[in-house]
Amino acid sequence: MSNDWITVAVLVRPRGVRGEITAVSQSNHPERFAQLKSVRLFPPDRPYEVERVWDHQGTLVFKFAGVDSMNDAELLRGAEVRIPKEERVALDPGEYFQSDLIGCEIRDHATKRLIGRVTGWEEYGGPSLLQVDGGRILIPFVKAICVDIRPADRVIETRLPEGLEDAQTTPGKS
Repeated sequence: MSNDWITVAVLVRPRGVRGEITAVSQSNHPERFAQLKSVRLFPPDRPYEVERVWDHQGTLVFKFAGVDSMNDAELLRGAEVRIPKEERVALDPGEYFQSDLIGCEIRDHATKRLIGRVTGWEEYGGPSLLQVDGGRILIPFVKAICVDIRPADRVIETRLPEGLEDAQTTPGKS
């Protein structure tokens, strides 16, 4: 079931005494929150009706139906706010959902040699880094390196800078 749902925010802490709770957005499309009517929270893995979502001084705030006290909101701390995959916002050409790239094979563009699989992401303020095989290799997610991205085929073809693969070590080895 988890592949059918996409996380759009993570609940952080109660705000006020009426059941409101702050959240960190996991979406680059903040306009999406105004249209939310129903979501699923994981945990507890159940649907919630959204009464209102708003931005308060740069912080996302949710109010769910039936969550009417600080104690009710506290029980939701850390839950992921998820929507059905088919309700994701439309992306512009050249944009990708991270969740669609996890599990893609990384292949050399020229030789088609398998380098590994995308297992996660790292963000440090610059370009995103694809974690390959649990971090064995970190590949900048930029067009000059990731030259052919085909999520439907589960493949990302790359032109790795010379030495990138050799310069990184396997976790636990030096």
